[in-house]
Amino acid sequence: MGRLELRKTFGEDAELYDRVRPTYPPGLYDDLTALLGNTDRPRVLEIGCGTGQATRPMLERGWSVKAVELSPELSGVARANLPGLEVITTDFDVWPLPAEKFDLVISATAFHWLDPETRVIKSADALRPGGVLAVVSTHHVAGRDPFFGEVQECYQQFMPGTDKEEKLLAPDEVPADSSEIDASGRFGPVEFRRYVWDQTYTTAEYLDLLNSYSGHRALTTVARDRLYDCIGARIEAAGGSVTKSYLTQLSAANCLNQPLASS
Repeated sequence: MGRLELRKTFGEDAELYDRVRPTYPPGLYDDLTALLGNTDRPRVLEIGCGTGQATRPMLERGWSVKAVELSPELSGVARANLPGLEVITTDFDVWPLPAEKFDLVISATAFHWLDPETRVIKSADALRPGGVLAVVSTHHVAGRDPFFGEVQECYQQFMPGTDKEEKLLAPDEVPADSSEIDASGRFGPVEFRRYVWDQTYTTAEYLDLLNSYSGHRALTTVARDRLYDCIGARIEAAGGSVTKSYLTQLSAANCLNQPLASS
């Protein structure tokens, strides 16, 4: 499956997605507040809100959020979770931008699903001069639990295309790449913030989490069942739980200007 097909898999079980997907560290929102400066009630455009994992903390801070979500199923859960949230069910890549300009355009673990040819420029077009583009990415990184290195044997056996040399990076090895935003010419220097945190899962919780990932959902039923049997057996042998280490990375930059009317 390609990008356009894989990004549709998340809505296949929206309730599962809502239940198992992790939220984001509080420090992320503290840093966004600082980057926004003295904006009383920031006007926010969130791209790919899912079921609202990143949205709720912004609403709790009193921010005005307009959300765009591709999946009707995920949109429905977001509206149920956050009554009053304006969720527009559409593909951001083709959505006509509103006339209003935003103080913040944010995409949490969703920006990579957008069209790479247009996503940065369109985000800039949605911002007021000086507004902030915030791209939040989530990375599974090497931590203290050896399980995640050992479990690669399951993937090599049951997930076609698994690189036998693949290994988890340490948090400080995950690159901070600003080239795409820099190349647009529409933003100032990109600032990076990094947050490392752990979450512990039982066997059932971890398999549910895996079932919310597009690559796992794209497997055949037989291959997925065998993969999960292998992973589940290893977790049980390790004591019935695993602790996963995450790196949440924030890339943020200020919009320099708006394009000329003739452009």
